[in-house]
Amino acid sequence: MSRRVIIEADGGSRGNPGPAGYGAVVRDAETGELLAEASGGLGRTTNNVAEYAGLIAGLRAAIKEGARSAEARLDSKLVVEQMSGRWQIKQPHLRPLAREAAELARQLGDVRYTWVPRARNAHADRLANEAMDAQADVTRHPAAATAAHREPRSAAPVPWTGATSSPTRLLLLRHGQTEHSVQHRYSGRAQLALTELGQRQAAAAAARLASTDGVTAVVSSPLPRAHQTAQPVADALGVPLNVHEGLIEADYGAWEGLTFAEARTRDPDLHARWLTDTSVAPPDGESKDAVHHRVRRVRDQLITEHGAATVIVVSHVTPIKALLRMALDAGPSLLHRVHLDLASLSVAEFYPDGPALVRLVNDTSHLANR
Repeated sequence: MSRRVIIEADGGSRGNPGPAGYGAVVRDAETGELLAEASGGLGRTTNNVAEYAGLIAGLRAAIKEGARSAEARLDSKLVVEQMSGRWQIKQPHLRPLAREAAELARQLGDVRYTWVPRARNAHADRLANEAMDAQADVTRHPAAATAAHREPRSAAPVPWTGATSSPTRLLLLRHGQTEHSVQHRYSGRAQLALTELGQRQAAAAAARLASTDGVTAVVSSPLPRAHQTAQPVADALGVPLNVHEGLIEADYGAWEGLTFAEARTRDPDLHARWLTDTSVAPPDGESKDAVHHRVRRVRDQLITEHGAATVIVVSHVTPIKALLRMALDAGPSLLHRVHLDLASLSVAEFYPDGPALVRLVNDTSHLANR
């Protein structure tokens, strides 16, 4: 039997805009048992942004608990009515948050939104207020306050987009050269090591990134070519190297190890459709749409775990293009219009109260003379 849950969510800011935070609680709908709590600071932003952040955190927590339906209870009339489709979302900076919440709700399958008085939302309200206290540097919450102090180390807000908070900044590094790279072969899940040149490329990337401010972690695909690129970067920065399965390259199935021409000869009709339709997968492989949804979950996790900080993501062509596509709010055609060289660096920033930004794409200046 699928678990049904109650999500209680709240958010607020001291000053509107001002130091902001959110809180969310997930309970079993039948027993009232507390299943999960979530809270966090958002830097300086508005009440509405914080309220959406609370809902998003609650939806994520419900998904993590294996829920398949939920009632989301909020004391924000605006969020309830907008998410229920009865009110238009006129504020441009709230639309990305509403889209994110709607996508999470689709993953749950059945979500109903209910307005409740603040007195009936006391637990989430308390969590949100504790997070706001931390953002305002209240000493009784030193851990949260310390997290708030880290925010200025990430990229500055960009006022002309409407964002007033600090972003999660993702530095997207493609792995270095492998033998399949040299031979122009599909290299999805293959356990390929870096060539000697690839190792030099990784070292050059590490030297470039060694002085980057505000990096909290290096997160890598589990495949050897990415891990071998990521390790020198983590060592140079003195930060943890974490492996995330969701950053693995697309699975090319039966085309693994083939050249473009060989794959086209083997499956001419399917290969032609795969080039133009992102829902089509190689034989026994993974479609680009499946990669996009997988990587979106990774992005959401990184934002939740690292907040207003800089994270170096070491991955492959398809996942990195997926992240750039999300940041640009672009369609699937972008996958065929952006080129990413080996060991290239791109930068995307995701703001909690404004549109994401792409600051850099396919920069290889650190590879000169390598």
